[in-house]
Amino acid sequence: MIKTIKYILTVLFFYSCLLHGQNTGVVKGIVKDKLTNENLPGATLILDKITGTSTDVNGEFTLKTAEGTYTLVCDMMGYTKFSQLITIKANDTVIVTILINADVSGNQLLDEVVVSAGKFEQKLSDITVSMEVIKPELIENKNTTSLDIIMNQVPGVTVADGQASIRGGSGFSYGAGSRVLLLVDEMPMLSADANDIKWNYLPLENLEQVEVIKGAASALFGSSALNGAINLRTAYAKDKPVTKVTVFYGSYDAPQRNSLKWWRGTSQTQKGVNFSHAEKINNWDLVIGGHMYDDDGYRYLETEKRQRINANIRYNFKGKLRGLALGVNTNMMETEGGLFFLWQNADSAYIPQGHDIQKYDNKRFNIDPYINYLFRKGGKISLRTRYFLTDNKNNKGQGARAELYYSELQYQKRFNNNLNFTAGAVVMEQQVLGDSLYGKHTGINYAGYLQLDKKFGKLTTSLGLRGEYYKVDTAYTRGYISPKINKLPFQPVLRAGLNYHLFNFTFLRASFGQGYRFPSIAEKYISTSVSALKVYPNYNLQPERGWSAEIGIKQGFTIGGFKGFLDVAGFWTEYQNMVEFIFDIYGPKTGFFANDVKYAGFKSQNTGRARINGIDVTVTGAGKIGPINVSLLTGYTYTNPIDPNYNSKTDTLGLSGVKILKYRNRHLFKNDIQLDYKKFSIGFSTRYYSFMENIDRRFVTSILHEYSTPSTNFDDVPSTYILPGLKEYREKYHTGIWIHDLRISYRVTKIVKTSFLVNNLFNTEYSARPGDIRPPRMFIMQLAFKV
Repeated sequence: MIKTIKYILTVLFFYSCLLHGQNTGVVKGIVKDKLTNENLPGATLILDKITGTSTDVNGEFTLKTAEGTYTLVCDMMGYTKFSQLITIKANDTVIVTILINADVSGNQLLDEVVVSAGKFEQKLSDITVSMEVIKPELIENKNTTSLDIIMNQVPGVTVADGQASIRGGSGFSYGAGSRVLLLVDEMPMLSADANDIKWNYLPLENLEQVEVIKGAASALFGSSALNGAINLRTAYAKDKPVTKVTVFYGSYDAPQRNSLKWWRGTSQTQKGVNFSHAEKINNWDLVIGGHMYDDDGYRYLETEKRQRINANIRYNFKGKLRGLALGVNTNMMETEGGLFFLWQNADSAYIPQGHDIQKYDNKRFNIDPYINYLFRKGGKISLRTRYFLTDNKNNKGQGARAELYYSELQYQKRFNNNLNFTAGAVVMEQQVLGDSLYGKHTGINYAGYLQLDKKFGKLTTSLGLRGEYYKVDTAYTRGYISPKINKLPFQPVLRAGLNYHLFNFTFLRASFGQGYRFPSIAEKYISTSVSALKVYPNYNLQPERGWSAEIGIKQGFTIGGFKGFLDVAGFWTEYQNMVEFIFDIYGPKTGFFANDVKYAGFKSQNTGRARINGIDVTVTGAGKIGPINVSLLTGYTYTNPIDPNYNSKTDTLGLSGVKILKYRNRHLFKNDIQLDYKKFSIGFSTRYYSFMENIDRRFVTSILHEYSTPSTNFDDVPSTYILPGLKEYREKYHTGIWIHDLRISYRVTKIVKTSFLVNNLFNTEYSARPGDIRPPRMFIMQLAFKV
């Protein structure tokens, strides 16, 4: 054995000497955008298909090879391919500067680079799932103060009182749990207690783009991505410093019905300021941003004040540690105000029940340290972490403090044969500290995932697998595959997809993805009251499972200088053990309403199966038609959300004889168009929601209906209704609703732009869910500076 080891060591020694003695040289360089002169990280460099590397975060690269003459090829998504003949001499270093052009020969929107579809950069046209991309320009132009507002402009997406739904996948759960996962820089940003989205906390002033995945994405991102995912990508500094400041002032108009106006004088107001600054300082990338907001509110006692500040800091190493980057992102906010839940009655819908409201003082804070390393021969390894604190206090003694700890280790490698390999492991811990709302609870989540994406000529294939384990106190994951295989130590989740480039600018796709969601701590353990309603815990609540599939086509088109694409998708989604918030009598039913009514309230329950299918059509485009620059985002979504096991005799939770799932709109239409001519711009937004056919039956009948007799009919007693006047309100407003917004802007100078906006142009009265009428017309003045 000793002789064998000596022999191997000797061979290795002489082999290393031989390599050292070879006539080798070095190619070093930098890749830049030819137009902007920006350094380009992530570009691929290959020498005669023999050896290759990628540019680091500074756009720089180094290649070692034997002496000779080679063809150096540089390739990057969204840019034309570059090639150059170079000669490398022994012990010599060749310095090159590569300037590449943005690819404008095709359809630039189809070449949009996204990361959420497969956890790596790829063209929008190559992905196997439906996705919408929202740029910061639209958010700024519409004076968006919270992300949920702009999400309601995205085709196929609705956000009702904070609850997100994609293609009808979610109803309304009163702020507990979410089937749509919100990510910031590919990491979950859901509260540790309720697993809900804090929309007003998200740093819109520091934004690269928002990517919306439609359909189950649990194989990529884990629990809560059952219905899809929204990924907010924050911005990093470019070579040229940029400073932006926006100030705005708005006023609410009087509602159409005079009976709703409770304030004296002319109007309630809203005002605020946003700012951000991004700059590179030597090896440092620095971005800071802030937001201040003050809203008088259009509903009695419902005010909101918030202050937010955030920063992205990154250090990029050079020299021997080139490719290594250390960074930390952080965001913090304090907000206070009043929380409106249910109206007093339909004739005074801006007044809360009991003329009282929950006053809150909430604090949010997250800090995200991370480390990335780009290997010189390709490949990337990263460790990303997050600490997210939510500290909620109110005047009802129902505060909650929750902490989320998240860590993800990921390795990624793009091979020369068009194979992209991604693997990772996740550890997430949730701590809910003792309080009157939930009590003290601990959750832990372990996950591992593997993702393979491969191109075979015109065919792109995608395959992903994830194992998910969740535990909250003593409840834990029992993996289910079939009735015979139902006690695995983890839940396996699969996704697969195909994309075929059929013709020029024509792409066919098909995908299948499984979904999984473990109940939130709030859904299992909450014990509280909202207005006159009680909310009960359900310690036996089980995880939801499901899957979604779609087939689609994306067709690019050109009209003069206007380029865009038409996307049509048919989708099918199934859920098992679906969780719904259900109103009932949760106590001993004695038959005497005076006693039983004390136990009336809501509880999260597993309701069984759900099926949702439909069609989604989107048209997106940008470019010039004559002298006018046009930007367009429009889409129509039809969904058929049903309970396939509906039985009118036993299923009495919703409205009688209605098998449509509760709190869904079958038809959605969204449109936003902006026209730019010289210094003037005009934009127009439209949203259409069809009538919400099914809601909780208890909202439109007396809570004491079952105790009625011919001599005592409580249906005629308003005080026995949870939402007085809702039945008549729904009979009056029984058709779909159209909401329109208008904006006009003028660029005063290169750095100053002034805008006038009218939201809800025709002052339409509408509600997103029962008991929640949305704002009347609002006039806004905006002044924006960009240096």
